[in-house]
Amino acid sequence: MKIKLFVLSLLLGSISIAIASCSERTQENENSESEKAIDKPYSVWMADSEIARNPEGWTLDFNKKPKWEYTHGLIMSSMQAVWKQSGEQRFYNYTKKFADFMVDSAGNILTYKKTDFNIDRVNGGKFLINLYAESGEEKYRLAVEELRDQMRNHPRNKEGGFWHKKVYPHQMWLDGIYMGSPFLAQYAATFDEPALFDDVANQIIVMDKYGYSKETGLFHHAWDESKEQKWADPETGLSTNYWGRSIGWFAMALVDVLDFLPADHPKRGDIIAIAQKLAKGIQRYQSKEGVWYQVVDQGSREGNYLESSATGMFTYFLLKGAEKGYLDQDDLAAGKIAYEGMLTEFVREDADGGISLTNVCGVAGLGGNPYRDGSYEYYIGEVIRVNDPKGVGPFILASLQYEKLAK
Repeated sequence: MKIKLFVLSLLLGSISIAIASCSERTQENENSESEKAIDKPYSVWMADSEIARNPEGWTLDFNKKPKWEYTHGLIMSSMQAVWKQSGEQRFYNYTKKFADFMVDSAGNILTYKKTDFNIDRVNGGKFLINLYAESGEEKYRLAVEELRDQMRNHPRNKEGGFWHKKVYPHQMWLDGIYMGSPFLAQYAATFDEPALFDDVANQIIVMDKYGYSKETGLFHHAWDESKEQKWADPETGLSTNYWGRSIGWFAMALVDVLDFLPADHPKRGDIIAIAQKLAKGIQRYQSKEGVWYQVVDQGSREGNYLESSATGMFTYFLLKGAEKGYLDQDDLAAGKIAYEGMLTEFVREDADGGISLTNVCGVAGLGGNPYRDGSYEYYIGEVIRVNDPKGVGPFILASLQYEKLAK
């Protein structure tokens, strides 16, 4: 009996040692995986996480069926930027897979309707230009030409500014500057249409003429030339509030257009000056956390919240503008603080090893049905999402800028 107990004791001891050893190895593996994740640049980490969430690119933006949208263009441009900086081919492949699903051999784009004259729809042209440059596949060029052709006939106001959409007559929105101008600037540079640069610059200058507030240093979300909209001030035609993401779209447009606008273009200096005054304007409202509020100038008002998409856009604008020499060292410092604030406030590490972006305003606009009145209550009342592409894309772009500075 004693021998049996002794043998049993030995066996139990061996099992305990084996379990402990296995546990240690598991912990080591987990620590190793965690270290790998931490060592990965945030740009790559977020891009990989987004691909894991949406293996088929058309499902981005919580879509249940395919749709050609500006949000897809934003993410695909971000993925291509990661590919160019990291050299990791999977990010380029992701954009090509999406394009091949959405664009047929004749260059027709699934769900795109040119006669809608919706300026949002042309944003995706930028990543298609890059695909054409890399692959030489004619279908991409044909698709780009369709988008360019929309803007040849797109309705305009008396100043030559593009309407935001045919269904929003006489209205220019800050969002639309980002959707149209960088694409047209890239098109002009790629396909040798130099006269188009004048049109690109004019869009920005018209928006600055009507939308900028010297008092706040910020830009109003939209301007209605007809002054007919309920959201429009009857005297100025301007919307009332300063919505963070709309200003962010405009800010990103400025530095992206300057990538392509010729160095000797007569309006280049004007656009840089607009970028400089905007950089100073947004810094007035940067929170103690380093980030920005949904309604930028009303941080102390009940219901307002720190919002990640506007913060990502401002961060990208400040860091890129400083890197390119348009903005100064104070702007660079503000951009660094903003990026580090984003990591603290909005970036969440997930159980699957990926990361997520929190506190993204899902959507906001003006007019339409049901009618959006542009009030403070409207802006703070829209849905707040995790991993909305309008936040994820700018976070990736801002990360690339920050990582470039670190090198």
